[in-house]
Amino acid sequence: MLESRLLLVLLALLFAPEPSLARAPPYALRISCGAREDIHTSPTNTLWYKDFAYTGGIPANATTPSFISPPLKTLRYFPLSEGPENCYNIKKVPHGHYLVRIFFGLSNESSFDNEPLFDVSVEGTLIYSLPSGWSNHDDEHAFVEGLIFLKDGTASLCFHSTGHGDPAILAIEILQIDNRAYNFGKGYGQGTILRTDRRLNCGAEKPKFGADYSADRWGGDRFWNNIPTFGENSDQVISTKNSIKQTSQSPNFYPEALYQTALISTDTQPELSYTMEVEPSRNYSLWLHFAEIGPSVTGAGQRVFNVLINGDIKFQDVDIVSMAGGVNSALVLNTTYTVSGRSLTITLKPTKGTHALISAIELLELVLAESKTLPAEIKALQKLKGALGLPLRLGWNGDPCVPEQHPWSGVDCQYNRNISKHVIDGLGLDNQGLRGFLPDDISQFRHLQSINLSGNSISGGIPSSVGSIPSLEKLDLSFNSFNGSIPESLGLLTSLHILDLNGNSLSGRVPAALGGRLLHGASFNFTDNSGLCGIPGLPTCGPHLSVGAKIGIGVASLVAVLLIATCLTCWWKRRQNILRAQRIAARDAPYAKARTHFNRDVQMARHQAQGHEHAKTAAENGPSLLA
Repeated sequence: MLESRLLLVLLALLFAPEPSLARAPPYALRISCGAREDIHTSPTNTLWYKDFAYTGGIPANATTPSFISPPLKTLRYFPLSEGPENCYNIKKVPHGHYLVRIFFGLSNESSFDNEPLFDVSVEGTLIYSLPSGWSNHDDEHAFVEGLIFLKDGTASLCFHSTGHGDPAILAIEILQIDNRAYNFGKGYGQGTILRTDRRLNCGAEKPKFGADYSADRWGGDRFWNNIPTFGENSDQVISTKNSIKQTSQSPNFYPEALYQTALISTDTQPELSYTMEVEPSRNYSLWLHFAEIGPSVTGAGQRVFNVLINGDIKFQDVDIVSMAGGVNSALVLNTTYTVSGRSLTITLKPTKGTHALISAIELLELVLAESKTLPAEIKALQKLKGALGLPLRLGWNGDPCVPEQHPWSGVDCQYNRNISKHVIDGLGLDNQGLRGFLPDDISQFRHLQSINLSGNSISGGIPSSVGSIPSLEKLDLSFNSFNGSIPESLGLLTSLHILDLNGNSLSGRVPAALGGRLLHGASFNFTDNSGLCGIPGLPTCGPHLSVGAKIGIGVASLVAVLLIATCLTCWWKRRQNILRAQRIAARDAPYAKARTHFNRDVQMARHQAQGHEHAKTAAENGPSLLA
């Protein structure tokens, strides 16, 4: 009996299905810009978090420009008075591959420009410039979308003014997708962003998001616009309710409904052709979707066609049934194509059978990600921004050097090939009304060649750390309120040939190394600093003592003071003892006088006795003989 039970248990374990390893849901963050509380939108009950992580801007009531836009009632716009660059800097984003989507909005306030035009960057790379008339189109112009790998735990989305209205953002989505999604081949994941140009569901009745298709969330809730025809009388719509195999599979997770409609060519026009307007001289990744849903095709070889792009054959003898493994099975073809003109034409040309067929089209632009600025120098710029109290109009948000079309005002950049990063090689913030002080962190700008902070109201000392910027050639701190002495470390800047400290409150000796540099053609200006001395044109300084000599004098002076204090203490104590003795003597004087008289009487009595003794002896011995 026991053996039978054990056997049953073993058989149950042996033939039990393997436990399914449930995949954790993808990271998803949606922000309703300008909102003060979290919001759920119908019909999918989607959660939008209240506004956060922005660098500035003003919340306002929103007018949704398109039916594609989420039904949100607020937005955030960024007036030029708060700087030309503004961002959302979102932290704690897990490492991974993301679909980042930004919806644009219009404010219903009377002072707001009805259609702002601005540039959008993601992680420092410019991915989109809003075209004129974008708000009048009920299509993808209502948002921009990019597929990007986020590796440093943050997502930086920035909006750059172009002088045509204030950037206005309705909503932001950051949706995690499979790390292998949209693998276009060579160069994938190596500094390339895929910007969505368009997604078309051929023959569909309505445009839909992935959520409307009940698609897998790892697909990124993509938007698919509908296209009922490629042109008048050139095609017709076919559809099916049959299940489509090989859909919603890793890594792209395409929804099944995408393949249940298609456009098919006609007897009078057997070729299918579709032309899209694109940006010239760009690289595009093209994804073509097929499923054999035509009732007249039941096996391989019955529908075969070539796929041409701008007249070039990219796929030859495409047999959907053969390549997909049967009818009602999904097939996806991908190719990368460089467009030289302003259009991209897809042509499906039958080679066997009389009709061509297509289910969906995706066109993604390959955008080479720009190399960002050295992180230590970005951090130093932020500290400089705080220390100098930079006005809002300068902005200084995002990355200082990229996108290259929108560098920070007053910051000069250079690409360093050795480290594959941009570095700061110049600061030009003269006459900006700056106050505050110059922080020690300025030494982090290891590649600076020029600093111009003249004509401001900066106070405090000149940091000695300036002397550790090896490449510095020009330093202009004139007409500020710097005080203290000129750091000796400035003499270590062997490349420095322009130094202007005119119009400050500096004092002390000019470092000898700087004075010697004047003999070699350097241009230094120390005038209008009443306390400076030591070089021609300035007052003569007193004897110059080294630091060691100054320390020695200080120590000797301290020892002398201690000795004097010790001597004075001893003298005072001795004087007190003498005075105390005199007081005691004055008190005991009568007793001392009596004692003295007594001693004197005793002495006199002794002398008299001795005199009698001498007289007696002489008489007994007789008279003495006198010679």
